[in-house]
Amino acid sequence: MDLAQDAVILPIHICRSGEVEGFLDTLTLPQKKYLTAHKFTAEAGQAVLVPGVDGELALVAFGAGKDNGFANSSVRTGTLAQNLAAGIYKIVRVPADWDATLMAISWGMGAYTFSKYLKKKPIPPTLVLDEQMSADETIALVRAVHNGRDYINTPAGDMGPVALHKVAQNLADRFDAKLTAIVGDDLLVENYPMLHAVGRAAHEAPRLVEIMWGDESHPCLSIVGKGITFDTGGLNIKGGGGMRIMKKDMGGAAHALALAEMIMANNLPVRLHVLLAIAENAISANAFRPGDVLPSRKGLNVEIDNTDAEGRLVLGDALTKASETKPDLLIDFATLTGAARVALGPTLAPFFSNRSAPVQSLLKTGETQEDPFWHMPLWAPYMNFLSSPIADMKNSGGGFAGCITAALFLEKFIGEGQNWMHFDVYGWNPTTTPAHPKGGEIMVVRAVYHWIKNGGLNDLT
Repeated sequence: MDLAQDAVILPIHICRSGEVEGFLDTLTLPQKKYLTAHKFTAEAGQAVLVPGVDGELALVAFGAGKDNGFANSSVRTGTLAQNLAAGIYKIVRVPADWDATLMAISWGMGAYTFSKYLKKKPIPPTLVLDEQMSADETIALVRAVHNGRDYINTPAGDMGPVALHKVAQNLADRFDAKLTAIVGDDLLVENYPMLHAVGRAAHEAPRLVEIMWGDESHPCLSIVGKGITFDTGGLNIKGGGGMRIMKKDMGGAAHALALAEMIMANNLPVRLHVLLAIAENAISANAFRPGDVLPSRKGLNVEIDNTDAEGRLVLGDALTKASETKPDLLIDFATLTGAARVALGPTLAPFFSNRSAPVQSLLKTGETQEDPFWHMPLWAPYMNFLSSPIADMKNSGGGFAGCITAALFLEKFIGEGQNWMHFDVYGWNPTTTPAHPKGGEIMVVRAVYHWIKNGGLNDLT
């Protein structure tokens, strides 16, 4: 935004606990006395709003805690964006180990609100960016996260298969990308039988949406997203509590679109191929059933053990299609298993890779960008949990290692020799934390973007 010449820019001073005395010495005597009286010790997250002689806000003092580490890191600036009143602010003092770009991204992420259905729209505070920062890239990353959160937060009544298809079309149009789609019974004609089976009971037809963008001479990246716009569980119906936030079950597609937006907005040298497997897992007379055996695009027959393990079915057909194009790397995002949340909680996504070479560099990038995830094993012996006496495998392995068995199921649809990564994201913040408001969330995508930008596609062998 362009600032008027007479705009009041309010300074924010961020310091660690051991720096308080030196910080106070830079202020006026009344400001120093005010902060002392309000016991400003710079504990992590402590904020004191200091007035001027006119009673208006003059500066903000914010605590960064005793030392570095994820809990006391620059992501905490998101707290300021969540709590400060509307106005224009500039960070003028920071700990030496805090990253200016990450502070700005965290601020932007913290400033997010989902206001589509609010009569009174909140006005977030504005941060003046550091002049040395890549403002266009920073804003593009924040915008992609905001858009992805919007997709997830939108109720399923307004974000069904048709609406999600339209979201993808709008993104493709924005960046002159090519979009094609296979809809309804055409999925059977084109050999996507599992995707069709999962979505056939819904009022809006299932579909496979495909986006192509970029120079064909660049390394090819395929991104597959699970787009279950609402998940009743099918005939193995969920309880009310389990169904309450299932509008988020298209979160994998939202993650795929967010990563695609980051790549296209910043014009990374990538040939981009996005596949969204979109369906609603509804209940009607023609819903697929426990005990059914479904054919797949891969040629494998899958016995349905549980209709609530539908995400891996739609992904199976999409991953097979993605592998057929032989990309340099295939990544999928999916809100796939409750077992992932039991193992790692809501904010740490399990990450699987069939190649060991890129794992450490990707994990390091996640740490650097404060967008974390955790490497999990593709433990082949657990494939026994998916054995079926009447088909090539079944779609659910029971109570053990559910996150791993889901990944092993997906691996069966990956082409031979194909580089592949799988992220089992939650896509939802159960509570508000710095930079992460309660509700829909885009996880791990910023880390993957930076890994690609920094040459990750050359780190696969």
